[in-house]
Amino acid sequence: MTMLFSITILVSSVLLIISVLLRESSSEGLGAISGSSSDSLWGKNKGTSKQAMLNRVIIVSAVVFIISAVALAA
Repeated sequence: MTMLFSITILVSSVLLIISVLLRESSSEGLGAISGSSSDSLWGKNKGTSKQAMLNRVIIVSAVVFIISAVALAA
């Protein structure tokens, strides 16, 4: 069981790091890696925009990481 939670922590932490780095900020930062503007492809005001999807991925991976860490520590 320890191995399962260790792998879950590893996967969720890598996913969390990648999704935070890809998230656009007010100053371009690493969000500019994707190249073209997200306005034309995703639409800025839609609930299914790139930023909304990245926010959901960040929240889910953070929750999975915390639950796995607590379960591993118990």
